[in-house]
Amino acid sequence: MRLVLRGREPRWVAPAAVAVAVLITLVLTAIPIRLAGANPRAAFERYLFTPLSTTAGIYEVLLSATPLLFTGIAVAIAFRAGYWNIGAEGQFLIGAVATTALALAFPALPAPLALPLGFLAGGLGGLAWATLPAWLKRRGHIDEVVTTLLLNPVALLVVQGLLNGPWRNPESGFTDSARFGTGYDLPALLPGTRVHWGFGVAMLIIAITWFVFAKTATGLQIRAAGLAPEASAFSGIPVDRLRFRAALVSGAIAGLGGASQVMGVQHQLTQGISNSYGYTGVIVATLAGLSALGVVLVALLIGDITVGAEGVSLVLQVPTQLGAIFSALLLLAVLSAMSWRRYRIQWRRPGRGGPDASDRPMQEGAS
Repeated sequence: MRLVLRGREPRWVAPAAVAVAVLITLVLTAIPIRLAGANPRAAFERYLFTPLSTTAGIYEVLLSATPLLFTGIAVAIAFRAGYWNIGAEGQFLIGAVATTALALAFPALPAPLALPLGFLAGGLGGLAWATLPAWLKRRGHIDEVVTTLLLNPVALLVVQGLLNGPWRNPESGFTDSARFGTGYDLPALLPGTRVHWGFGVAMLIIAITWFVFAKTATGLQIRAAGLAPEASAFSGIPVDRLRFRAALVSGAIAGLGGASQVMGVQHQLTQGISNSYGYTGVIVATLAGLSALGVVLVALLIGDITVGAEGVSLVLQVPTQLGAIFSALLLLAVLSAMSWRRYRIQWRRPGRGGPDASDRPMQEGAS
């Protein structure tokens, strides 16, 4: 018995791999749930189905998924181009900082000015934070995984420094900023709910991204640069320039997510403005296969798990961190399954030393 590369992948393999990954995730997650003294079946029901059983629960899922839509599509764009942006967390934070700077400097702006300027400030903040690692990658060929990742804690220190210094709340003395003017409050997308227009902006960005990648020559060049950079460069595609621009667009979109969160939910800058949304965005983009539609589906799934985790914690008395464990195990299981799908098991018959006749097309395809 041995593993061999598949010459041609049947259509059923990818869905089957994902299904197996989900089953493995459920089995592995059931262990800590049982150790916490809860019934795994009841926990999974509350994780996945209870939030979707009521209208209010669905709205909370949409709200929870909104920042993940921004960071997920931001990471997907960069990864598509072959630029491994792990810095969406820092770009998200700096986007929120830039929007806060505008809101505190001009608190009385009316909504028609405050909201678009707030988004513009957030996008420019994220873009600026993404510029240095992108420039180092293009000019010095310095690994962007390292530079983008190391800038994340720096961004958090910037937030903490501002909130412990000049932006400390003057009324309460707490380490959060003063509340923004009412002009910076994102209106509700659905009246009577907490789902704000940030969700609509995120969906618009995802729709534009889908169109660019699926229908334009630029999208085709970006995908080619990510899949085969050397061949793309040989054919005349400006790979380095495309990656640099994709990195900046990625940072700007993550910054827009920070602006959306600070104007649509918090209405002030706090140290907990990002619940690791940038890091989770990497999970979203990866599970989505870097596709725009996949980002929407995975962001909603993780939003569902996040809302469900709160209910599980209250009702079954298990730690809320089990929701994060669920998401992380799902990522690892899916990645493993999608890697193994390229192989198949070959059973070698006794007395036959050479390759099986069925391997020949496979070997030709692998070569």
